[in-house]
Amino acid sequence: MTTGRLAAPATGTGNRSRPRAVLPALCATQITSWGIVSYAFPVLNPAITADTGWSPTATTAAFSAALLVSALAGIPLGRVLDRRGPRAVMTGGSALGVTALAALAAAPNQAAFTAAWLLAGIAMAATFYQPAFAAVTRWWGEDRVRALTVVTLAGGLASTVFAPLTAALAAHFSWRTTYAVLAAVLALVTLPAHALALRAPWPAAPPPPPRLPGGGSRSVARTRPFVTLAAALMLNGFAMFGVVIALVPLLAERGAGPTAAAWALGLGGAGQTLGRTLYATLARRTGTTARTFLLMAAGGATTAALALVPGPYPLLVALAVAAGTVRGNVTLLQATAVTDRWGTTDYALLTALLTAPAITASALAPVAVTALAAPLGGYPHVFLLLAACSLTAALLTLTTRDRTPPRR
Repeated sequence: MTTGRLAAPATGTGNRSRPRAVLPALCATQITSWGIVSYAFPVLNPAITADTGWSPTATTAAFSAALLVSALAGIPLGRVLDRRGPRAVMTGGSALGVTALAALAAAPNQAAFTAAWLLAGIAMAATFYQPAFAAVTRWWGEDRVRALTVVTLAGGLASTVFAPLTAALAAHFSWRTTYAVLAAVLALVTLPAHALALRAPWPAAPPPPPRLPGGGSRSVARTRPFVTLAAALMLNGFAMFGVVIALVPLLAERGAGPTAAAWALGLGGAGQTLGRTLYATLARRTGTTARTFLLMAAGGATTAALALVPGPYPLLVALAVAAGTVRGNVTLLQATAVTDRWGTTDYALLTALLTAPAITASALAPVAVTALAAPLGGYPHVFLLLAACSLTAALLTLTTRDRTPPRR
């Protein structure tokens, strides 16, 4: 029975309260939101700086500030998601995203450009993976890993679809017109999808698992395992995003040309898609702590290998693909970190609290790795530092308690 807007808890694969339109809608909106709000910027940034005279450092800092805002905004939005569901949050986030892009297109000066990105940061928190994962986790219940995998596979196509589309638009129009066109596309796809597909009753939250601290999500967030895991995800997030940012200059130092380095980065993205298809099998065969340790340690190992192996180019590409495969798994590891340890009762809020440090570290990574390259003597040494971050994160996870035995 449904009471008001709440249905019975979603506990299994046969739950009839699960709306069929949600998964295809979220796949479409994740591709579009990530592709337009996030991946269009690095394509357009050279044209922005050339046209306006603003420094690349300043425009990139505005984008990084948006990521910081998204980390902070995700916490109050998580409370709303847990209580009321994703429809209002994601529909409102889509409207904010459209407004932010229109403001970027019309920005008369650098201050207005930065303010538009800060607004976009709130839109990111309301439309990217966090609310989508919250919707899938509550509606799909015990079958959530399969649904989460589908959503992240779709999200992984965002750069594949929108980076070339943005480049094609920029070849014929100014960056301002390109952003205006992309704002229209964002409105046409995401506003109706979120408003219409997410109307189903929001299932009531299941009770918390036994043996958890009393006092709800605040008590959980103050426990040593939670704080330790947040620190591990922060270190690992900094390292993973740093690898993405620094891979092209690393390969340039190894003698690869711009096109060859870009291909290696793109194939690493394909590795992420591969990794996401493997996560369900890994989750069935490993416990929570073991899985977390293995993935972070594997990330550290591939990063160290990229630092230490001088070539040849095909071997470096293979290592980039391996690193991407690990990153793809880590996306789903973060999506299931709360449910694997503390249940689904306050999933959105706890996930926002758990991942906010990692998002913050990712926002700082582009500036940090660029600034460290010269003092450390080149990008191979930067990669060794990033590898140390991932390996430290892996060791931290061993101090967290594993409540989940392997599922076979």
